[in-house]
Amino acid sequence: MTKAALAQEIMHTAHLTGSFTLRSGAISNEYFDKYLFESKPQLLQAIAEHLAPLVPKEIEVLAGLEMGGIPIVTALSLATGLPATFVRKKAKDYGTRKSAEGAQVYGKTVLVIEDVITSGGQVILSATDLKNTGANIHSVLCVIDREQGGAEKLGAAGLTMNALFTMSELKASVSQSA
Repeated sequence: MTKAALAQEIMHTAHLTGSFTLRSGAISNEYFDKYLFESKPQLLQAIAEHLAPLVPKEIEVLAGLEMGGIPIVTALSLATGLPATFVRKKAKDYGTRKSAEGAQVYGKTVLVIEDVITSGGQVILSATDLKNTGANIHSVLCVIDREQGGAEKLGAAGLTMNALFTMSELKASVSQSA
């Protein structure tokens, strides 16, 4: 699937209109229901195939953020052969009490994987948790940048972000197909 066709399919599958409260607390008249594109095997595979070339060569571990980043990181792990770790929003208070499960991140160069970034707040918190466990955070890779200040906030926190698509690119894909 070409990148242009992928953009159109994501928009067709997961772009909703209405009134939505985002994780950041902002109200939006449009929303990307990431679970709609993450739950379609062919679409998830195509996303991973397009994300794979964006993974820097020095990456040793992919870190998917709970919950939307988990399917993306799993598919990307399969596409790249890199091990994955799954990052909780909060360390569990039983069992291993870990905030990151799966591949070890201590001393490793880690790429943080997220599905949709709006403000970047949770990414910053999770990246800090990973750093506190000894990970060397290289950068952040997401499927969709909503272009609502997330990249700038991540940059201010010392994190570089790369996105497969921006909101503008996705919207343009629909107008180009019309």
